[in-house]
Amino acid sequence: MNAIATASALTLPIFCRTAKLDSKKGLKGKFSVLAVFGEVEKKNAWSAIFDVEDPRSKVPHYKGKFLDVYQALEVARYDLQYCDWRARQDVLTIMLLHEKVVEVLNPLAREYKSIGTMKKELAELQDELAEAHRQVHVSEARVSTALEKLAFMEELVNDRLLQSRSTTEVSEASSSPSTSAKSFNEEKKRLPRKSLNVSGPVQSFHPNLKNFWYPVAFTTDLKHDTMIPIECFEEPWVIFRGKDGKPGCVQNTCAHRSCPLHLGSVNEGRIQCPYHGWEYTTTGKCEKMPSTRLLNVKIKSVPCFEKEGMIWIWPGNDPPSATLPSLLPPPGFQVHAEIVMELPIEHGLLLDNLLDLAHAPFTHTSTFAKGWSVPSLVKFLTPGSGLQGYWDPYPIDMEFRPPCMVLSTIGISKPGKLKGQNTSQCATHLHQLHVCLPSSKQKTRLLYRMSLDFAPFLKHVPFMQYLWKHFAEQVLNEDLRLVLGQQERMNSGANVWNWPVSYDKLGVRYRIWRDAVERGAKQLPFSR
Repeated sequence: MNAIATASALTLPIFCRTAKLDSKKGLKGKFSVLAVFGEVEKKNAWSAIFDVEDPRSKVPHYKGKFLDVYQALEVARYDLQYCDWRARQDVLTIMLLHEKVVEVLNPLAREYKSIGTMKKELAELQDELAEAHRQVHVSEARVSTALEKLAFMEELVNDRLLQSRSTTEVSEASSSPSTSAKSFNEEKKRLPRKSLNVSGPVQSFHPNLKNFWYPVAFTTDLKHDTMIPIECFEEPWVIFRGKDGKPGCVQNTCAHRSCPLHLGSVNEGRIQCPYHGWEYTTTGKCEKMPSTRLLNVKIKSVPCFEKEGMIWIWPGNDPPSATLPSLLPPPGFQVHAEIVMELPIEHGLLLDNLLDLAHAPFTHTSTFAKGWSVPSLVKFLTPGSGLQGYWDPYPIDMEFRPPCMVLSTIGISKPGKLKGQNTSQCATHLHQLHVCLPSSKQKTRLLYRMSLDFAPFLKHVPFMQYLWKHFAEQVLNEDLRLVLGQQERMNSGANVWNWPVSYDKLGVRYRIWRDAVERGAKQLPFSR
């Protein structure tokens, strides 16, 4: 459970409790404005907010001295609900006291009271108001501690996923709700520092990573008489269309003398080797051998399909899954650019970079983050078991889509004016798809698709595709010099995930997911 999401679910600002107040009695018998000519009770529109049951009766009681992480997280949640209930009582107290002030100062009612009586009543009311406001400030501090405690419990859950070097048990301070910070701080000090072991040198890809559908090219780049050579998991492949117009993917090496097939041509749905003219179908079978007797020769091929403007392959040995994920932009968006780039970095490091937005005001000062201020706190808010969420304070939604895709929707706003907005508050948006195809240990094939929900006329502006590519390369170049430096350090043995912090959440979850795949886990984390 996410602590921030819990706080946002509360219907009032969080404060504290007043000891002498019966909320139901106050609502039905006291929350009114009295006039001299008839006592008319105004309808209270706030009844649903203040008429909340005391949650203490529902607090779970666990046997034993120690709690596991999830039990401790549940206790922390009830702490927060209890603080919310107390806060409602405080607010109701202040409202009732203000009603009394109105009653005392009513110009008609005060004719029936002496000046001394009015002064005395006002003084008493001022004292009560001062005490109520003091309780509010105390309650704010308690709720702040409860929120921090809940966030800490969430970190404990993440620690289990990260397979911390030691196991920490959180004990319950008492059976009733408690916001004591002392035991919380003591427990926090005993925790080992979290760390992911992503150290070098860069290794070859684990075979388990191959057992997924991978987008490798855009449909618009594959004509009936063209080929697209690619490298995937350190193997050379070539994509072309067969006689039926459907794409196929075969090994980019002729069976005869190992000549690269992409140097040849496509003839009648077969790819022809430029060395001796051997021709292969999309299944890899050789159907033509000029100047010699036809032999039963076949080169390696992989399953290949076309869907929603992209060419997909399955490079693994396991049977391919029956469905391909959808990577289309949301409804209302039009695709404006599809760009392919070959980058000299390992695909995991590139994904780490794309899943991180906290670096933007420091790295992208000449492009999209120009003019951004540096926030005091950057958070990525996401469900406890999800690979998607949104950034605060930036109006950006983001998702990691296994095995190698990052989707993001960006609310367009003036530079430096992003704070305090989310994507729904922005009138126009930009949607991005990044596919990081693992080519080799230190090389990634990046497919980038950019879509807009405004300015459709830009699709018809001449040479706009080249302008979009120029912008994309500018942004990537700002990242590349840093990620290349990381890769260099990693190859020297450095751990590039030595000290994760709160805004690294999505990148950490990608690494946890990838580690589970490589270990052959039966149930992958964060799976839907």
